[in-house]
Amino acid sequence: MGCALTAEWHYILRVLSRSLAAVPLRLTVLAAVLGLAACGSTAPGAAGPSDPAFVTPSGTATPTASASVAAGPSAAASASPTAGPCGVFPANSVWRADVSKLPVHRSSGTLVNSIGAAAHMHPDFGAGLWDGAPIGIPVTTVKPGQKTVKVSFEYAGESDKGPYPVPADAKVEGGRGSDGDRHVILYDAAACKVYELYAAYPSGSGWRAGSGAIYDLRSHKLRPAGWTSADAAGLSIFAGLVRYEEVAAGRITHALRITVPRSRNTYVWPARHAASNSGDASLPPMGLRLRLKASVDISKMPKQARVIAEAMKKYGVIVADNGSPWYLSGAPDDRWSNDALRALKNLQGSDFEAVETAGLMADRNSGAVRG
Repeated sequence: MGCALTAEWHYILRVLSRSLAAVPLRLTVLAAVLGLAACGSTAPGAAGPSDPAFVTPSGTATPTASASVAAGPSAAASASPTAGPCGVFPANSVWRADVSKLPVHRSSGTLVNSIGAAAHMHPDFGAGLWDGAPIGIPVTTVKPGQKTVKVSFEYAGESDKGPYPVPADAKVEGGRGSDGDRHVILYDAAACKVYELYAAYPSGSGWRAGSGAIYDLRSHKLRPAGWTSADAAGLSIFAGLVRYEEVAAGRITHALRITVPRSRNTYVWPARHAASNSGDASLPPMGLRLRLKASVDISKMPKQARVIAEAMKKYGVIVADNGSPWYLSGAPDDRWSNDALRALKNLQGSDFEAVETAGLMADRNSGAVRG
């Protein structure tokens, strides 16, 4: 898995990023000393010393809505859900939009270079164990009637209160003894909801976490502008994971989650949050959509890798967090062939291009695409 900071360092940097607003250079120097530019995930709440501005996918600055007046993100208050089976959001969600024909972003080359044109893709999931823990971000399937528990949050002001249906045997990213990001993803197929926690630890009869979000998978509702989630971009982690069941079925029908070494202090639709103190326009904003170029030959890839590559051509990838370059997120499963997944490492940054998604957006506060 990608090298990550401990939860303690995440906390220290979050505090520093908010207390050093007047001297962002000192934070930049600190980040360089700690090696943050190319390693580890950024805490979801680490937005940098100034409030990030929302920018449209075409790059035009737009005033950011105040979180204090935005509607709460509770899944119970979601917009009217659509009927049908429980999948990764509705069929007309931006996550499930075909981006293979969209125009190339005017700054694609610059953005790809900043992520790493020569860096290779890394599937950050697989079978077996790494450092004693399953490889990837695990998903715990919640049984009907699962007892809910109270979760206390470090960032309560940007977290859904819950309660959360966390079973006693809930899977934790990196294992129960991990000092990394410790994501807990709870999938309730019966209710068609997903509950996501960052830096989650058992605490008495409940849990404590850095932040948490609840998503109704039949709704287009986004989080309030400027709010984090269990991910830096304020998006659902579950929605962007590569999962074995989809690959075994022969196709993935949604965009996938990736990390980048450094990002900009802006976010583009459908992201809701930024995690940087840099205004460098060459850096990707959270929410940036990229796709694997149509010209890249994937025909000789093993099936598991080929299905994933096909999804990256059609649905693309979304920048969701800071970390190692081109790290692709997925759920661990012993049915993965690690040898097959390694074929994805033959892809490099120059095989991708950023796309212009402005034409898809109907409402910046909704995940539904135009039309």
